[in-house]
Amino acid sequence: VQEVAFTLADGIAYVQAAVDAGLDVDAFAGRLSFFFNAHNNLLEEVAKFRAARRMWSTIMRERFGAKRERSLLLRFHTQTAGSTLQSRQIDCNVVRTTLQALAAVLGGTQSLHTNGRDEALALPTEESARLALRTQQVIAHESGVADVVDPLGGSPYIESLTDAIESRATELIVRIDRLGGAPKAIGFMRQGIERSAYEAQRRIESGEDVVVGVNRFELEEEEPPAIFEIDSAAQEEVAAGLRDLRATRDSTAAEAALAALTEACKGDANLMPFLLDAVEAEATVGEVCRAMESVYGVYREEL
Repeated sequence: VQEVAFTLADGIAYVQAAVDAGLDVDAFAGRLSFFFNAHNNLLEEVAKFRAARRMWSTIMRERFGAKRERSLLLRFHTQTAGSTLQSRQIDCNVVRTTLQALAAVLGGTQSLHTNGRDEALALPTEESARLALRTQQVIAHESGVADVVDPLGGSPYIESLTDAIESRATELIVRIDRLGGAPKAIGFMRQGIERSAYEAQRRIESGEDVVVGVNRFELEEEEPPAIFEIDSAAQEEVAAGLRDLRATRDSTAAEAALAALTEACKGDANLMPFLLDAVEAEATVGEVCRAMESVYGVYREEL
């Protein structure tokens, strides 16, 4: 419920800002896209994606007056949930990722990222990354679920769960609206996420929620898996490249572009041209971020 509500509330804030700037909603709404996680509860996740799609269509039509069919569509990418990956009995992560990827496809995702089985320990090895890719490919080409639009639609349980998530997420968006919208409700949303994370961890540690290989069905001894290690020479190569860039670029142009960006942040100008100028002057991502941070600061929750 939180994921749907907070994600769509962010989307509402972006659309409202664009409309307030004078853009026609149907001129840009069809280009928007969203990002969701997929977790382990297969049917709940399918209902979550279905609810989000239905809610966004209603929001765009009734709240913003969108008329084009494309403007009503919720285009979204899904990544399997890294927070569910475990460092023990890591082969179980393959099963978790498969269920999560399947839920995303059943829920109508447009694109998908599957995590590697060893990502709770390090960056994935080449073997793990290949297996994650093969997981997607088996679902796409062997399972048949990608051949049907909304394959679980009409199931009494899925429909009732979709309705429940939509209702509760809509109530949460109303609360965010009352706080002044997503930008002003950051603290509220962050606190909600922290409470949910705490409760999820508490249920695992108490054994209320079973995590296979972690708090149930454990092994007394387990061989440590081979993990990916970054070559120190590769790290130095990247650092050397950055040093070379700074030594050979037109420093005057880069500094001027960054100064112009900083000044633009102090007003209400469209920042995109200034960002492009900075990148074209070979300013680094870190330098661009620091220029903006010098004006906007970094969010700190008020306790």
